[in-house]
Amino acid sequence: MALLGEKFLSKSEMQSLSEVIAEAEKYTSGEIRVVVRRRRHWKERKLQLTEIALNEFNRLGMGKTRDRTGVLIMLLMSERKFQIIADEGIHTKVEVGTWDRLASEMSEHFKCGRFYQGISETIRAVGSELAKHFPRKSDDTDELSNEIIEQ
Repeated sequence: MALLGEKFLSKSEMQSLSEVIAEAEKYTSGEIRVVVRRRRHWKERKLQLTEIALNEFNRLGMGKTRDRTGVLIMLLMSERKFQIIADEGIHTKVEVGTWDRLASEMSEHFKCGRFYQGISETIRAVGSELAKHFPRKSDDTDELSNEIIEQ
């Protein structure tokens, strides 16, 4: 439990982040997941963060959403690294550099120790971006859990 064990976030903040995801997804057919973890085993030590995040994206089935509109915010807090990964359905519509801008904004919060604020604002910004291009449909269902995954 890297995030809680290192006092980055409290249990109530983790629960609140799940609620922030649910709120952000009310206006979009997109799906947002947040994963907080450490490198799992020695094989991952040689992998770049992007490779780990892509593996996690696939493991969670995020590429199997109806419209290919999943976004993963993956945090390796013990290494002070994170990655935002968006599915291919999103890349055709979202402006280039959007995820880098959001990552930069989250990084500024993290530098000041505002982990909850940084993550919650990023979730909201991802939700807003998704809502612009992928508004909620009348038959939309919540395809993926909103719970924060902590490993």
